[in-house]
Amino acid sequence: MKSLCVFLGSLLCLGLVSGDGLKCTLKPADIPNAWLDMVDPCIKILEAQVKTEIEASMTYLAMGAHFARDSVNRPGFSKFFINSASEEREHAIKVIEYLLMRGQLTNDVSKLLKFPLRPIREEWTNGVEALTDALNLEAQVTRSIRDIIQICEAPKTSTFNDYHLVDYLTADFLDEQYKGQRDLAGKISTLGKMMATHGPLGEFLFDKQLLSD
Repeated sequence: MKSLCVFLGSLLCLGLVSGDGLKCTLKPADIPNAWLDMVDPCIKILEAQVKTEIEASMTYLAMGAHFARDSVNRPGFSKFFINSASEEREHAIKVIEYLLMRGQLTNDVSKLLKFPLRPIREEWTNGVEALTDALNLEAQVTRSIRDIIQICEAPKTSTFNDYHLVDYLTADFLDEQYKGQRDLAGKISTLGKMMATHGPLGEFLFDKQLLSD
């Protein structure tokens, strides 16, 4: 029995010393690359869009946190902007999923995010100011999506027209962007009129409407 314990102890020591040799390693699969057809300029600008969407999400989170403060106490605005942050995060995930589907994301996803990532600001004077910043932010995101479409439709270094990606961005992303921009513009108009007529009470009533939607 004593000899068996010594033998097992020796094996354990050998395993600790040569632990690297006991690791299971898998040889990379030999996958044909003929199906990989995205061109480099299109890949790079699509990867950059992940950061754009995440930064937009962070800005909306900052807005949501600002209006949730006890000194501000606008739960309707906070709810609206937190929901907007989730939508932007979903957009980033969709871009990552598309890159994966096309076989163009082989590295760590974190490498798509160029740090530091920052919201555009962290405090706002009132709801109109925050909604105005949100509309400008959405317009910026829309322009970046249109840039992707232009580059992927007619890249300067290739004759390849990535019509699938162009159609995907036009139908899904741009449609949602334009509807979101129109919604924000309408909210700015309504809230501005309410505050011009009723002052802070107008913002209070608008916040209650946001909370109930």
